Parts: sequence; C-alpha cells; structure tokens
Amino acid sequence: MNCHVQKGIIHYETAGEGFPLLILHAMGTDHRSMKAWMEPIFDQLSGFQRVYVDLPAHGKSSITDTFTSTDDSVQNLLDFVNQTFDQKSFALVGSSYGGYLAQGIMHYMPDRAKGICLLAPAVHNREFSAPEKVVVEREDDWFEGVDEDIKAAMETLMIRLTKKNLTHFLAEIQPGRELANREFLTSDWGKERYFLQEEPFSTQELWTQPALFMLGRKDTVAGWRNQMKLMDKFPNGTFAVLEDAGHMLQFDKRELVQSLVRDWLKRLRYSI
Repeated sequence: MNCHVQKGIIHYETAGEGFPLLILHAMGTDHRSMKAWMEPIFDQLSGFQRVYVDLPAHGKSSITDTFTSTDDSVQNLLDFVNQTFDQKSFALVGSSYGGYLAQGIMHYMPDRAKGICLLAPAVHNREFSAPEKVVVEREDDWFEGVDEDIKAAMETLMIRLTKKNLTHFLAEIQPGRELANREFLTSDWGKERYFLQEEPFSTQELWTQPALFMLGRKDTVAGWRNQMKLMDKFPNGTFAVLEDAGHMLQFDKRELVQSLVRDWLKRLRYSI
C-alpha cells in the first residue's frame, strides 16, 4: 500500500490486527529486513497490528526534489502516522537509522507514542564512542562467488562472516539494498543534515513509556555506550547490552532479541 505524504510517498505493508506497531528498518534496505525476524514473534502473541514501512528513499517509498534531511524523513513519517493511524496511539520499533527516526517520532508525538523498542539505534551525537572492529567467526569460503558490493557490506556490518549469515543477508537485507535510492543516500545530505534539529527526548525529563534498548557490545557502527545515557530518562526501560553481538543483533542473537521484544510487547500490552 502507498500513502502520499508531504515530501513523497510512503510504501508499507501490514500484518495482524490490534494495537499498531510502526516498524522502521535500517538504512540501505527495506521493510523485509524487519519482517523476516519479527513475524515469528507473533505466532503465539496476538493483539498487535504490525505496520512495516519502507523509509523515505528506500524500497518502494519515494521522495520529492525538496527532500534533503533526516528532519524531512521524520516529517514524512509523522504525516504517515496522522493519515494511517488517524488519532490512535501506537508504539515504535526501529533498527539502526530507523531507530533514530523512531526517537524523532516519539519526540514529536509523546502523548500518542506509547512505547519504543530499538535495536542498535543511531544516536544524536556525532562524537559517539564505538569499539574497534573484530570478527569473531569467519568461514574461509563464505565469500566464494559473492558480489564485491555484498561482500563489502557484510564486512562492514557483521562480526560473523559465515555462509549462514550470507544466506540471511541475501534473503533479508539485499533485496532492499537493490531498491534503495543510492543517488540520495550517497549524496552529501549525511554530512550536515543527518542529525535532527531538535535532540530527541530533550523536551521532557522522564519518559515513562515501556522501552527496550538492545545494543551490541561489539557494535562498531552505532556503538553502545552513548545510548546508555538515556537510561535515566526511561524509568520503565530495559537496556540490554548483548555480549558477542555486533550491529546486526537480529543475526548474532536472533532468539534472544525475539525474547526481549516479546517481553517488551507484554509490558506494552499492560500499559495501554
């Protein structure tokens, strides 16, 4: 389905019925990267409608010529929420850059956003700290016959370079990479317009919504220490730093991630 917004079109898919979850994927892929590992969570958990969107300039979502920044991404998504959810409350799930956008949406809709779940989210700080890159598992022949672009992406994102993860990457990440608007994503917008004009969560001392922050101790893309500064702002938040996990938590610790999300959803259900 498509939704026309201020600076483009948002493409999305829905699954299930109930309380809406707005689900935002990482940069450079599309909604399928989230749907692949999230849908099994709901095999035995009902009452939630999953709304999987393609971020602006990703997948089948399009942007106008006036679209230039992360603020524009958030505005498009706020328009989408207002049109799709009407005045209903909702909760947010976001990964990496999608996690940063989720923070922006909650910042501007504190009364309607009833919970937030983030995987390895980007942070509002250009000087964040991150560990040095390590590879904890490498199969010598994992890259045989692999396109150099795919190989480079996996080597950047992953700490386990194995045939199993290559299979996951090709099924869950690569289809969205082939649709991403690379002309925009590789332009200079990220140098000056990556960070939101307003720092997320800066307008309130406490955010009492059920929250879940899942971070990889070996995450060299987003790090993990700076996200922990939000702990005092979320008294009802779970902050999990997963050992032996990098930026791709859903690959490194899929069952644990699914279990933590399931726990968050149950807490969310009690609070709405």
